[in-house]
Amino acid sequence: MRAYLLSRLAQTVLVVFLSLSAVFVMVRLSGDPVLLFMPMDIQAKDVNEFRERLGFNDPLPLQYARFVGGAARGDFGESLRYRRDALDLVLGRLPATLLLAATSWLLTMGVAVPLGVLSAVHRNTLLDHAGTVATVLGQATPGFWLGLMLIYVFSVKLRWLPTGGTGTPAHLVMPSIVLAAFFAARIARLTRSAVLDVLNEEYILTARAKGLGEARVIGKHTLRNSAIPIVTLAGLEAGQILGGAVITETIFAWPGLGRLTVQALLNRDFPIVIAAVFVISVTYTLINLAIDLLYAWLDPRVRLRP
Repeated sequence: MRAYLLSRLAQTVLVVFLSLSAVFVMVRLSGDPVLLFMPMDIQAKDVNEFRERLGFNDPLPLQYARFVGGAARGDFGESLRYRRDALDLVLGRLPATLLLAATSWLLTMGVAVPLGVLSAVHRNTLLDHAGTVATVLGQATPGFWLGLMLIYVFSVKLRWLPTGGTGTPAHLVMPSIVLAAFFAARIARLTRSAVLDVLNEEYILTARAKGLGEARVIGKHTLRNSAIPIVTLAGLEAGQILGGAVITETIFAWPGLGRLTVQALLNRDFPIVIAAVFVISVTYTLINLAIDLLYAWLDPRVRLRP
C-alpha cells in the first residue's frame, strides 16, 4: 500500500506539472500577455516598463524555469488586476466552489443511483421507459439554457428563489440542480446497465431461491457487486463538476473559483488562471486517488500495486 501511495503521489505531481506547462505554453501562444492586458492607448514606454517588471523581456526558457520554480513553491505571481497573490485569491474562492460541487454531487448520487436501480429492477416497464427519457433529456439539455429557464420560472415568475449570489441555502438550489442534471443522467444510465449485468448472475438467483427479501438481494448483493463502475464514474464526475461549475457560477453569480477564472480569462489575468489550473488539477487527481483506494474496500479481490 505504501509503495502504491508513493507511486500515485508521484503521478499526481507529474499530472500537475504537465497541466501547468500546457497553460504556460497556451498563454504565450495567445499573444503577448502584456499587450493583451494593457489598454489600446497605452504608451510604448509604459508597455516596456510593464513587460520588464513582469519578466516577459527574458528569454522563454528563463521564463519557464522561473515559472516552474515559483510553482514548486506555490508562487504563481501577483494578480494583474487585484494586485494580490494569485494563489491566495484562488484559495479564497475555493470553499464556495467546493460547497456547490459537494451539494451537486450529493444530489447527483441521491437521484441517479436509485433511478438507475429502479429502472434495472423494473426493466421494460413504464418506470424504466420514464427513467430512460429523463436521462436522455438530462444529457441533451445545455446547462446554461436550463439555468436561464430555472431563473425565469422560479425567480422571475414565481419569486420563490433568488436569481443568484450566495448567503442562504436557497441560493444553492438552482445552481446545484443545473450542475447535477447532466452528471446524474450519465450515472443513472451506467447504474442501470451495471445492475442489469449483476441481476443475471447465478449468486443472485441463489439468493432469491433461499428466500431472501428483494430489498436485501438488491441492497446487499446486487448493488455492492455492481458498485465498481458506478464508483469509477462518480469519482470522475466529482472532478468534472469542479470544471462544470465555471458556467454555472457565471450564470448564478456564485462567488466561486469558476467565476473568478472566467473573469481572469476575460481580463487576461494569467497568474490567477494558472493558479486556478493548479488547484483544480491537484483536487482532481486526489479525488481519483481516493476512488482507487475505495476499490479495495468494495472488492477484496482488488490489489493495489504501484
